[in-house]
Amino acid sequence: MNCHRCDSPTKTLETRRVPDGAVRRRRECSSCGQRFTTYERAVPETLEVIKRDGHRQPFDRAKLRGALIRASHKRDVDPRRLDEIVDRVEREARNAGGELGAARIGELCLQGLRDLDHGAYLQFAGTLPEGALELS
Repeated sequence: MNCHRCDSPTKTLETRRVPDGAVRRRRECSSCGQRFTTYERAVPETLEVIKRDGHRQPFDRAKLRGALIRASHKRDVDPRRLDEIVDRVEREARNAGGELGAARIGELCLQGLRDLDHGAYLQFAGTLPEGALELS
């Protein structure tokens, strides 16, 4: 990293982790002696949904959770269990390299709802486009 004052190379004096998970580095310019602190944070991987027509859109947890809430409307379903379904979908998307097909997302949601509440499962299945996936 270069000094923000004179653009010369810097050396790291101290490195430590901070509570939010970032890496804090104390640096000193080898030319002008200026000392400063930098913080390094990992940028979360962007997840994408591959739609049936092939175009991609960003994965939206809130949108998926909303669909599950609508499917379980007036059902005795714990919202935390719906969050677990969304977590599972997100985890599978990360494991698949950051992208997941819309049909696979539908399958994962149906699997979770089938174990959770049959009425919500049927309601969610009814919202899917015809032929979007095989129902079991």
